[in-house]
Amino acid sequence: MYYFYYSLLWLFSLLPLRVLYLISDGCYYIFFHIMKYRREVVMNNLMIAFPEKSDAERMAIAKKFYRNLTDTFLETIKSVSAPKLAEKRVTANWDLANSFKDSGKSIQLHLGHNFNWEWANFSMAKGLAHEVLVVYMPMTNKTMEKLFFNLRKRSGIHLLPATDMRNSFLPFRDKQYLMALVADQNPGHPGSAWWVNFFGRPTPFVKGPAKAALTNKTQVLYCFIHKPKRGHYEAVLSVPDINLETCTEQELTIHFVRYLEDIIRKYPDMWLWSHRRWKWNYDPSFGPVYDSKG
Repeated sequence: MYYFYYSLLWLFSLLPLRVLYLISDGCYYIFFHIMKYRREVVMNNLMIAFPEKSDAERMAIAKKFYRNLTDTFLETIKSVSAPKLAEKRVTANWDLANSFKDSGKSIQLHLGHNFNWEWANFSMAKGLAHEVLVVYMPMTNKTMEKLFFNLRKRSGIHLLPATDMRNSFLPFRDKQYLMALVADQNPGHPGSAWWVNFFGRPTPFVKGPAKAALTNKTQVLYCFIHKPKRGHYEAVLSVPDINLETCTEQELTIHFVRYLEDIIRKYPDMWLWSHRRWKWNYDPSFGPVYDSKG
């Protein structure tokens, strides 16, 4: 079954990118206007995040989001036969990360669910001097998991499943690496998360990113991706203005949440609004709620 689906995707990916974007336009119309794919979730999330905006403004963000979603899907398929395309279409200030190479520092790169993170995977391996580790969440569908796993690793990155991080990280613990991870994952157990006010609402964030960074004494960098024009992306890396020598796990998590909210407000259509970011209700037994505004 895997080879059957891979063959179909490979043949489909041979279409010129301009044709795939025409197909993406059609997919956008079907997903947004006809199927209304997760539209209630998207609009509810946007209402929580931007209550000050009008219905028309939130609808405009939603439409751009769906266009970015379908573009990302088709661009990822294009990578099946043209993996080097992403290297040309994604630019970044990789030199910032590479500046830590001579010091012997490993790096932990924190980012959110920004489009197009799949193309960014291909670009990272080409632009970075460090050995690149990418933490990912395995899919439940075994065929799709194998397809995406094999597609992603073709770039030269090492994939670490979030479900078995401790064991998968062991071969790299004594090496110099850059570990990229999406730090806005929804925790599986809200009681074991840091709760931070995110867009004014108590929201759980996983503890792992901050804990790993401080335990392993890595240099933390933040990253966001934006889209100067269709089919072209820019990843922007920065050094967080927080003292990693003295800060706590809570403080680093809160600092990232503040950064993430600022980026989403600046590029609202680039974040993955179709996942239920606020699906958990806060309970006092979970511990305190920290204010991301400082």
